[in-house]
Amino acid sequence: MTADIKIPYIETPLIKSANLSRIAGCNVYLKLENLQPSGSFKSRGIGHFMVQQLATLRAAGPSAPSPHFYSSSGGNAGLACVHAARTLGCRATVVVPLSTTPFMVDKLRAAGAADVVRVGASWQEADDHLTGTLMPAAAAAGDGETPVYVPPFDAQGIWDGNAGIAREAAAQLAASSQHYPNDSSGVVDAIVCSVGGGGLFAGIMQGVEGLGVDGKRTRVVAVETEGADSLHRAVRAGELVTLPGITSLATSLGARRVCARALECALAGNVVTAVLPDAEAIRACRRFADEERLVVELACGVCPAIIYTGKIRELVPGLDENSNVVIVVCGGSNMSYDIMDKYMAGLENGA
Repeated sequence: MTADIKIPYIETPLIKSANLSRIAGCNVYLKLENLQPSGSFKSRGIGHFMVQQLATLRAAGPSAPSPHFYSSSGGNAGLACVHAARTLGCRATVVVPLSTTPFMVDKLRAAGAADVVRVGASWQEADDHLTGTLMPAAAAAGDGETPVYVPPFDAQGIWDGNAGIAREAAAQLAASSQHYPNDSSGVVDAIVCSVGGGGLFAGIMQGVEGLGVDGKRTRVVAVETEGADSLHRAVRAGELVTLPGITSLATSLGARRVCARALECALAGNVVTAVLPDAEAIRACRRFADEERLVVELACGVCPAIIYTGKIRELVPGLDENSNVVIVVCGGSNMSYDIMDKYMAGLENGA
Protein backbone atom coordinates (compact mmCIF):
# COMPACT_ATOMS: atom_id res chain seq x y z
CA MET A 1 0.00 0.00 0.00
CA THR A 2 1.05 3.60 -0.59
CA ALA A 3 2.50 5.07 2.60
CA ASP A 4 0.50 8.30 2.52
CA ILE A 5 -2.89 6.63 1.94
CA LYS A 6 -4.94 5.47 4.91
CA ILE A 7 -6.08 1.84 5.19
CA PRO A 8 -9.89 1.75 5.67
CA TYR A 9 -10.03 -1.64 7.37
CA ILE A 10 -8.54 -3.25 10.47
CA GLU A 11 -7.06 -6.51 11.73
CA THR A 12 -9.92 -8.26 13.52
CA PRO A 13 -9.79 -10.59 16.54
CA LEU A 14 -9.90 -14.37 16.37
CA ILE A 15 -11.63 -15.76 19.44
CA LYS A 16 -12.46 -19.28 20.52
CA SER A 17 -16.12 -20.09 21.12
CA ALA A 18 -16.55 -22.47 24.03
CA ASN A 19 -20.20 -23.11 23.13
CA LEU A 20 -19.62 -23.88 19.46
CA SER A 21 -16.54 -25.96 20.28
CA ARG A 22 -18.54 -28.08 22.71
CA ILE A 23 -21.30 -28.65 20.15
CA ALA A 24 -18.92 -29.46 17.29
CA GLY A 25 -16.51 -31.58 19.32
CA CYS A 26 -13.54 -29.62 17.98
CA ASN A 27 -12.01 -26.18 18.44
CA VAL A 28 -14.20 -23.55 16.80
CA TYR A 29 -12.83 -20.05 16.37
CA LEU A 30 -14.67 -16.93 15.26
CA LYS A 31 -12.96 -14.47 12.92
CA LEU A 32 -14.80 -11.29 13.86
CA GLU A 33 -15.11 -9.43 10.57
CA ASN A 34 -18.32 -7.93 11.95
CA LEU A 35 -16.01 -5.56 13.83
CA GLN A 36 -14.73 -3.94 10.65
CA PRO A 37 -15.43 -0.17 10.47
CA SER A 38 -18.37 -0.67 8.11
CA GLY A 39 -19.80 -3.55 10.15
CA SER A 40 -18.87 -6.32 7.72
CA PHE A 41 -16.04 -8.07 5.90
CA LYS A 42 -16.82 -5.89 2.89
CA SER A 43 -14.40 -3.33 4.33
CA ARG A 44 -11.54 -5.71 3.51
CA GLY A 45 -11.96 -6.27 -0.20
CA ILE A 46 -13.67 -3.03 -1.10
CA GLY A 47 -11.31 -0.97 1.03
CA HIS A 48 -8.29 -2.67 -0.56
CA PHE A 49 -9.70 -2.12 -4.06
CA MET A 50 -10.40 1.57 -3.42
CA VAL A 51 -6.92 2.19 -2.02
CA GLN A 52 -5.50 0.65 -5.20
CA GLN A 53 -7.66 2.91 -7.37
CA LEU A 54 -6.72 6.03 -5.43
CA ALA A 55 -3.02 5.16 -5.59
CA THR A 56 -3.26 4.70 -9.37
CA LEU A 57 -4.88 8.11 -9.82
CA ARG A 58 -2.38 9.84 -7.55
CA ALA A 59 0.49 8.28 -9.49
CA ALA A 60 -0.57 10.47 -12.43
CA GLY A 61 0.65 13.52 -10.55
CA PRO A 62 -0.51 16.18 -8.06
CA SER A 63 -2.96 17.65 -10.56
CA ALA A 64 -4.84 14.35 -10.97
CA PRO A 65 -8.59 14.67 -10.19
CA SER A 66 -10.00 13.13 -7.04
CA PRO A 67 -12.00 9.94 -7.50
CA HIS A 68 -15.73 9.84 -6.85
CA PHE A 69 -16.52 6.23 -6.01
CA TYR A 70 -19.74 4.58 -7.24
CA SER A 71 -21.12 1.41 -5.66
CA SER A 72 -24.22 -0.66 -6.38
CA SER A 73 -25.28 -2.58 -3.32
CA GLY A 74 -28.17 -3.80 -1.23
CA GLY A 75 -26.35 -2.37 1.75
CA ASN A 76 -23.12 -3.86 3.10
CA ALA A 77 -20.90 -3.22 0.07
CA GLY A 78 -22.28 0.30 -0.09
CA LEU A 79 -21.50 0.90 3.58
CA ALA A 80 -17.96 -0.35 3.07
CA CYS A 81 -17.56 1.92 0.05
CA VAL A 82 -18.86 4.98 1.90
CA HIS A 83 -16.67 4.39 4.94
CA ALA A 84 -13.58 3.81 2.80
CA ALA A 85 -14.30 6.89 0.68
CA ARG A 86 -14.65 9.11 3.73
CA THR A 87 -11.48 7.65 5.23
CA LEU A 88 -9.63 8.35 1.98
CA GLY A 89 -11.03 11.90 1.75
CA CYS A 90 -13.27 11.16 -1.25
CA ARG A 91 -16.97 11.06 -2.05
CA ALA A 92 -19.15 8.02 -2.70
CA THR A 93 -22.54 7.50 -4.33
CA VAL A 94 -24.47 4.29 -3.75
CA VAL A 95 -27.25 2.86 -5.92
CA VAL A 96 -29.53 0.33 -4.24
CA PRO A 97 -32.47 -1.72 -5.57
CA LEU A 98 -35.98 -0.76 -4.51
CA SER A 99 -36.13 -3.86 -2.29
CA THR A 100 -33.49 -2.36 0.03
CA THR A 101 -34.99 -1.64 3.43
CA PRO A 102 -35.38 1.96 4.69
CA PHE A 103 -33.25 0.76 7.64
CA MET A 104 -30.29 0.20 5.31
CA VAL A 105 -30.89 3.33 3.24
CA ASP A 106 -30.84 5.41 6.42
CA LYS A 107 -27.57 3.73 7.45
CA LEU A 108 -25.96 4.58 4.12
CA ARG A 109 -26.98 8.21 4.41
CA ALA A 110 -25.88 8.43 8.03
CA ALA A 111 -22.51 6.93 7.06
CA GLY A 112 -21.91 9.93 4.81
CA ALA A 113 -22.86 8.88 1.28
CA ALA A 114 -22.87 11.80 -1.14
CA ASP A 115 -26.10 10.35 -2.54
CA VAL A 116 -28.19 7.18 -2.21
CA VAL A 117 -30.25 6.33 -5.29
CA ARG A 118 -33.02 3.73 -5.15
CA VAL A 119 -33.83 2.14 -8.52
CA GLY A 120 -34.56 -1.27 -10.02
CA ALA A 121 -36.12 -4.51 -8.86
CA SER A 122 -32.78 -6.25 -8.34
CA TRP A 123 -29.11 -5.56 -7.71
CA GLN A 124 -28.42 -6.13 -11.41
CA GLU A 125 -30.90 -3.42 -12.41
CA ALA A 126 -29.42 -1.04 -9.85
CA ASP A 127 -25.94 -1.80 -11.15
CA ASP A 128 -27.03 -1.26 -14.77
CA HIS A 129 -28.42 2.16 -13.83
CA LEU A 130 -25.19 3.07 -12.06
CA THR A 131 -22.88 2.07 -14.91
CA GLY A 132 -25.17 3.01 -17.78
CA THR A 133 -26.66 6.29 -16.54
CA LEU A 134 -25.14 7.81 -13.41
CA MET A 135 -21.44 7.33 -14.11
CA PRO A 136 -21.58 8.47 -17.76
CA ALA A 137 -23.53 11.57 -16.66
CA ALA A 138 -20.95 12.30 -13.97
CA ALA A 139 -18.11 11.91 -16.46
CA ALA A 140 -19.82 14.26 -18.92
CA ALA A 141 -20.43 16.86 -16.22
CA GLY A 142 -16.70 17.42 -15.83
CA ASP A 143 -16.94 18.53 -12.20
CA GLY A 144 -13.29 17.82 -11.42
CA GLU A 145 -13.86 14.30 -10.09
CA THR A 146 -13.13 10.98 -11.82
CA PRO A 147 -15.98 8.48 -11.53
CA VAL A 148 -14.62 5.13 -10.27
CA TYR A 149 -16.74 2.00 -10.27
CA VAL A 150 -16.47 -0.18 -7.14
CA PRO A 151 -17.58 -3.76 -7.87
CA PRO A 152 -19.20 -5.52 -4.90
CA PHE A 153 -17.40 -8.85 -5.39
CA ASP A 154 -16.02 -9.52 -8.88
CA ALA A 155 -12.50 -8.04 -9.07
CA GLN A 156 -8.98 -9.23 -8.29
CA GLY A 157 -8.43 -6.32 -5.91
CA ILE A 158 -11.50 -7.42 -3.92
CA TRP A 159 -10.22 -10.99 -3.68
CA ASP A 160 -6.74 -9.82 -2.69
CA GLY A 161 -8.20 -7.85 0.21
CA ASN A 162 -10.40 -10.72 1.39
CA ALA A 163 -7.49 -13.17 1.19
CA GLY A 164 -6.03 -11.38 4.19
CA ILE A 165 -8.81 -12.80 6.38
CA ALA A 166 -7.54 -16.36 5.99
CA ARG A 167 -3.87 -15.47 6.34
CA GLU A 168 -4.54 -13.32 9.40
CA ALA A 169 -6.66 -16.05 11.03
CA ALA A 170 -3.92 -18.63 10.45
CA ALA A 171 -1.29 -16.45 12.11
CA GLN A 172 -3.59 -15.72 15.06
CA LEU A 173 -4.50 -19.38 15.47
CA ALA A 174 -0.83 -20.37 15.55
CA ALA A 175 -0.44 -18.15 18.63
CA SER A 176 -3.76 -19.13 20.24
CA SER A 177 -2.22 -21.59 22.72
CA GLN A 178 -1.01 -18.56 24.66
CA HIS A 179 -4.60 -17.58 25.33
CA TYR A 180 -6.68 -20.78 25.54
CA PRO A 181 -6.34 -24.01 27.58
CA ASN A 182 -5.99 -26.39 24.64
CA ASP A 183 -3.23 -28.29 22.93
CA SER A 184 -4.44 -28.09 19.35
CA SER A 185 -2.07 -28.18 16.40
CA GLY A 186 -2.46 -24.47 15.75
CA VAL A 187 -3.25 -25.27 12.11
CA VAL A 188 -6.50 -24.27 10.39
CA ASP A 189 -8.22 -27.50 9.36
CA ALA A 190 -11.34 -25.86 7.92
CA ILE A 191 -12.73 -22.39 7.25
CA VAL A 192 -16.46 -21.74 7.02
CA CYS A 193 -17.74 -18.76 5.04
CA SER A 194 -21.01 -17.70 3.44
CA VAL A 195 -21.37 -17.06 -0.29
CA GLY A 196 -23.32 -14.35 -2.08
CA GLY A 197 -21.59 -13.16 -5.23
CA GLY A 198 -18.48 -15.12 -4.28
CA GLY A 199 -16.00 -12.34 -3.48
CA LEU A 200 -15.41 -13.46 0.11
CA PHE A 201 -15.19 -17.11 -0.89
CA ALA A 202 -12.76 -16.41 -3.75
CA GLY A 203 -10.58 -14.38 -1.39
CA ILE A 204 -10.63 -17.09 1.29
CA MET A 205 -9.61 -19.66 -1.32
CA GLN A 206 -6.73 -17.46 -2.37
CA GLY A 207 -5.72 -16.96 1.26
CA VAL A 208 -5.71 -20.63 2.28
CA GLU A 209 -3.10 -21.59 -0.31
CA GLY A 210 -0.15 -22.99 1.60
CA LEU A 211 -1.90 -23.11 4.98
CA GLY A 212 -2.21 -26.90 5.18
CA VAL A 213 0.47 -29.22 6.58
CA ASP A 214 1.81 -32.62 5.55
CA GLY A 215 0.19 -32.29 2.14
CA LYS A 216 -3.26 -31.83 3.69
CA ARG A 217 -5.07 -28.77 2.33
CA THR A 218 -7.27 -26.58 4.49
CA ARG A 219 -10.91 -27.40 3.78
CA VAL A 220 -13.28 -24.57 2.91
CA VAL A 221 -17.01 -24.89 3.60
CA ALA A 222 -19.05 -22.52 1.42
CA VAL A 223 -22.52 -21.97 2.89
CA GLU A 224 -25.66 -20.51 1.30
CA THR A 225 -29.36 -20.31 2.08
CA GLU A 226 -32.09 -21.93 0.01
CA GLY A 227 -33.27 -19.48 -2.61
CA ALA A 228 -29.88 -17.75 -2.78
CA ASP A 229 -27.81 -20.84 -3.60
CA SER A 230 -26.30 -19.83 -6.94
CA LEU A 231 -22.89 -21.35 -6.14
CA HIS A 232 -24.24 -24.73 -5.03
CA ARG A 233 -26.37 -25.00 -8.15
CA ALA A 234 -23.44 -23.99 -10.34
CA VAL A 235 -21.25 -26.68 -8.77
CA ARG A 236 -23.91 -29.31 -9.42
CA ALA A 237 -24.32 -28.13 -13.03
CA GLY A 238 -20.59 -27.74 -13.61
CA GLU A 239 -21.18 -24.28 -15.05
CA LEU A 240 -22.42 -20.88 -13.96
CA VAL A 241 -26.13 -20.82 -13.19
CA THR A 242 -28.34 -17.72 -13.06
CA LEU A 243 -31.17 -18.03 -10.56
CA PRO A 244 -34.58 -16.82 -11.81
CA GLY A 245 -34.87 -14.77 -8.65
CA ILE A 246 -33.85 -14.57 -4.99
CA THR A 247 -36.41 -16.10 -2.64
CA SER A 248 -34.28 -16.26 0.52
CA LEU A 249 -34.67 -13.73 3.33
CA ALA A 250 -30.86 -13.53 3.40
CA THR A 251 -30.85 -10.73 0.84
CA SER A 252 -27.13 -10.03 1.34
CA LEU A 253 -26.52 -13.40 -0.32
CA GLY A 254 -28.80 -12.35 -3.15
CA ALA A 255 -26.55 -12.57 -6.19
CA ARG A 256 -28.47 -14.49 -8.85
CA ARG A 257 -25.15 -15.59 -10.35
CA VAL A 258 -21.76 -15.95 -8.67
CA CYS A 259 -18.59 -14.62 -10.24
CA ALA A 260 -16.69 -17.03 -12.50
CA ARG A 261 -13.76 -17.12 -10.08
CA ALA A 262 -16.04 -18.46 -7.33
CA LEU A 263 -17.12 -21.41 -9.44
CA GLU A 264 -13.53 -22.07 -10.46
CA CYS A 265 -12.55 -22.15 -6.78
CA ALA A 266 -15.51 -24.30 -5.77
CA LEU A 267 -14.50 -27.03 -8.18
CA ALA A 268 -11.21 -27.44 -6.32
CA GLY A 269 -10.81 -30.59 -4.25
CA ASN A 270 -10.72 -28.87 -0.85
CA VAL A 271 -14.18 -27.25 -1.07
CA VAL A 272 -17.60 -28.44 0.02
CA THR A 273 -20.82 -26.46 -0.45
CA ALA A 274 -23.82 -26.50 1.86
CA VAL A 275 -27.32 -25.05 1.62
CA LEU A 276 -29.57 -24.44 4.62
CA PRO A 277 -33.14 -23.13 4.85
CA ASP A 278 -33.81 -19.60 6.08
CA ALA A 279 -35.33 -21.05 9.24
CA GLU A 280 -31.99 -22.53 10.30
CA ALA A 281 -30.24 -19.21 9.65
CA ILE A 282 -32.86 -17.36 11.71
CA ARG A 283 -32.56 -19.75 14.65
CA ALA A 284 -28.77 -19.56 14.44
CA CYS A 285 -28.82 -15.75 14.51
CA ARG A 286 -30.94 -15.80 17.64
CA ARG A 287 -28.81 -18.42 19.39
CA PHE A 288 -25.59 -16.71 18.28
CA ALA A 289 -26.83 -13.47 19.83
CA ASP A 290 -27.79 -15.24 23.06
CA GLU A 291 -24.62 -17.33 23.46
CA GLU A 292 -21.91 -15.30 21.72
CA ARG A 293 -23.41 -11.83 22.35
CA LEU A 294 -23.06 -10.99 18.66
CA VAL A 295 -25.90 -9.72 16.48
CA VAL A 296 -25.43 -10.67 12.82
CA GLU A 297 -27.69 -10.85 9.79
CA LEU A 298 -28.97 -14.04 8.18
CA ALA A 299 -26.23 -14.11 5.56
CA CYS A 300 -23.78 -14.50 8.44
CA GLY A 301 -25.89 -16.63 10.78
CA VAL A 302 -26.06 -19.42 8.22
CA CYS A 303 -22.40 -20.22 9.04
CA PRO A 304 -22.75 -21.05 12.75
CA ALA A 305 -25.96 -22.83 11.75
CA ILE A 306 -23.91 -25.70 10.33
CA ILE A 307 -22.45 -26.14 13.83
CA TYR A 308 -25.76 -25.88 15.66
CA THR A 309 -27.40 -28.39 13.29
CA GLY A 310 -24.48 -30.83 13.44
CA LYS A 311 -23.90 -30.63 9.69
CA ILE A 312 -20.25 -29.72 10.16
CA ARG A 313 -19.49 -33.41 10.88
CA GLU A 314 -21.01 -34.46 7.55
CA LEU A 315 -19.29 -31.69 5.63
CA VAL A 316 -15.83 -32.13 7.16
CA PRO A 317 -15.38 -35.79 8.21
CA GLY A 318 -12.62 -36.70 10.62
CA LEU A 319 -12.79 -33.68 12.93
CA ASP A 320 -11.69 -34.40 16.50
CA GLU A 321 -10.89 -32.53 19.71
CA ASN A 322 -7.59 -31.33 18.25
CA SER A 323 -9.06 -30.03 14.99
CA ASN A 324 -9.49 -26.30 14.37
CA VAL A 325 -12.42 -24.77 12.49
CA VAL A 326 -12.56 -21.04 11.77
CA ILE A 327 -15.93 -19.41 11.07
CA VAL A 328 -15.76 -16.10 9.24
CA VAL A 329 -18.27 -13.91 11.09
CA CYS A 330 -18.84 -11.74 8.05
CA GLY A 331 -21.18 -9.41 9.94
CA GLY A 332 -23.65 -7.26 8.05
CA SER A 333 -25.73 -4.31 9.12
CA ASN A 334 -29.17 -5.51 8.02
CA MET A 335 -30.13 -6.81 11.44
CA SER A 336 -31.48 -5.43 14.69
CA TYR A 337 -33.31 -6.89 17.66
CA ASP A 338 -36.61 -5.73 16.16
CA ILE A 339 -35.84 -7.41 12.83
CA MET A 340 -34.76 -10.58 14.62
CA ASP A 341 -37.97 -10.63 16.65
CA LYS A 342 -40.00 -10.36 13.44
CA TYR A 343 -38.11 -13.27 11.91
CA MET A 344 -38.65 -15.38 15.02
CA ALA A 345 -42.34 -14.48 15.10
CA GLY A 346 -42.60 -15.60 11.49
CA LEU A 347 -41.15 -18.99 12.42
CA GLU A 348 -43.53 -19.38 15.32
CA ASN A 349 -46.49 -18.51 13.09
CA GLY A 350 -45.35 -20.98 10.46
CA ALA A 351 -44.53 -18.27 7.91
